[in-house]
Amino acid sequence: MSRKAPFPDPHAPRLRVRPPANWINDPNGPFRWRGRYHLFYQHNPAAPVHANVHWGHVSSPDLVRWDHHPIALTPTPGGPDEAGCWSGCVVDDDGVPTAVYTGIDRQHTGVGTICLARAVPDDDALTVWRPVPEPVVTAPPAGLHVAMFRDPFVFRHGGRRWALVGAGHADGTPSVLLYDCDDLLSWRFAGVLLDGRDPRAAEALGKDATGWECPQLFETSDGHWVLVLSLWDGEPLSTGHLTGTLTAAGPDDPTPRFTPRSGGPLDHGRDFYAPAVLQDRAGGRVLLWGWSWEARSQDEVERAGWAGVLTAPRVVDIRADGALSTVPAPELERLRARPLPSQLPDAYELFITATAPATVGLLRSAAGERVTLALDPAAGTVTLDRSGWPRQRAGGSGPLTLAAGPGAAPGGLTVRVLADGSLLELFAGDAAVATERVYRRAGDVPELTTRGTGVQVTGWELSGWEPDPPRHG
Repeated sequence: MSRKAPFPDPHAPRLRVRPPANWINDPNGPFRWRGRYHLFYQHNPAAPVHANVHWGHVSSPDLVRWDHHPIALTPTPGGPDEAGCWSGCVVDDDGVPTAVYTGIDRQHTGVGTICLARAVPDDDALTVWRPVPEPVVTAPPAGLHVAMFRDPFVFRHGGRRWALVGAGHADGTPSVLLYDCDDLLSWRFAGVLLDGRDPRAAEALGKDATGWECPQLFETSDGHWVLVLSLWDGEPLSTGHLTGTLTAAGPDDPTPRFTPRSGGPLDHGRDFYAPAVLQDRAGGRVLLWGWSWEARSQDEVERAGWAGVLTAPRVVDIRADGALSTVPAPELERLRARPLPSQLPDAYELFITATAPATVGLLRSAAGERVTLALDPAAGTVTLDRSGWPRQRAGGSGPLTLAAGPGAAPGGLTVRVLADGSLLELFAGDAAVATERVYRRAGDVPELTTRGTGVQVTGWELSGWEPDPPRHG
């Protein structure tokens, strides 16, 4: 097979979901409908800046080939979402796909309303949506001094439908609010599911956040429940998760009560936020996408004409030791087209298994600095060093170490790298993942090195593939 011409913009991901141009942020409403995966996202169709937010829309038969569709949700002049259709989810409401989202008006100060839009009948492609004229929730509950209110997420428990809403309070306490929405047109506040004063939540997530955005809740294969949160203090901080139980409040009260047991970071990288999950019951798994923002200057973004990308789909579950498991969706292996050359292309996959210490180089600067991965199987760690590539966005500049645990696997420590333009997704076994943006500069050489001695070193093995861009689905 002949090699295709390089992608015109080496920073631009070509395998992951992003619009052809302009702005993308939070993934919204992953949804499986009539045999296809649908994924929506925050999108400014006019410029690569966070403003004028619509819902973009793609769909896929296989999580690999994605088709772009017309914009799904558009702000309504004079309506509750006139300043933006912000984050939310999509649910099947008695056979009618329904978007449940945050409406922002011109006067908002972080407090939104909860709005609905329904897909038109017999439109299996979900390309036309009709907004419900009035919000189903016009304001946060009284008496709680809520200063941040957005990002509804609908789930089922105990035979009923419930919703979470991300919140922050005037005293700086983050929380997740709970609503009974068995009837999507009639919502009832059912209490605070969890807040930052919970000692296990504070221990697992830290105390810096003043708001918890984009709450997501899912059940794992062994019956545990996982609450995913995006930590916010006036700007995005990081993401975290809490694992625990979800039970009814009492024999005559079906209101869910979440009891956290453990938790920690969801993604250890600097460039990941606002993940959204799909409880794919037909596939017997939970899928997750996140948003990776730009870590370069706004001038560079505007010259490029695009900003942001969604990560590869990930399968999340609970490991035998109770920790969260995160791996790339297996469908991504279909992208493997040919063995990886030593001169790395703009997109590639790399798989390393080590039983002895090993270091792999991915990028070399003209001054001799390198982006490297150092594997230590005895300690169960992999360290990404990208300190020679400074960034515009805030974040630590030193090496990043991920812990897969001592003796992470009988065959050694495994590391998988998914690189796509400037997007780097690093999986240390199934126990830790990091999303990073690394921008190649003039004079940088994307080359694969292993201590300068080739790709076979005693005690470890390396394999890699260059993908072909997927055809439309």
